[in-house]
Amino acid sequence: MSKFLQEFKNFAVKGNMVDLAIGVVIGAAFNKIVDVLVKKIITPPLGYLTAGVDLTDMELVLKEPVTAADGTVTDPGVVIGYGFFLEAMVDFLIVALTLFFVIKVINQLKEKAEDEKNATVPTPKDIQLLSDIRDEMRKMNSSK
Repeated sequence: MSKFLQEFKNFAVKGNMVDLAIGVVIGAAFNKIVDVLVKKIITPPLGYLTAGVDLTDMELVLKEPVTAADGTVTDPGVVIGYGFFLEAMVDFLIVALTLFFVIKVINQLKEKAEDEKNATVPTPKDIQLLSDIRDEMRKMNSSK
């Protein structure tokens, strides 16, 4: 049990748990932004282009609901609401494209930072140290 607690302490102290918590909070906020973007900005023009049909109202009725004379529903019927699925797909595509572009920019910045020949970006100390070790090993091997 002591080893488990020590491992958890190392995990928490190294920042992994904090990074994960920050990622979850930012992800939740980003999800809200995408939800509003889809529902209030993208869906209305799509509805306009499709003669006023709201994406969430799109459904396939397999069996009509049955209502009594007093207005109560006696049989809910069978309705496939594929409009909600389409809206969720638009949400997913926006999130996926955004993450793709963010990761692409991060990877480009990382490649610039790791490039020894690029003088505009300072090389991280660990990369510089490894480069120095490699150069010294080459010198040692060539002198033999």
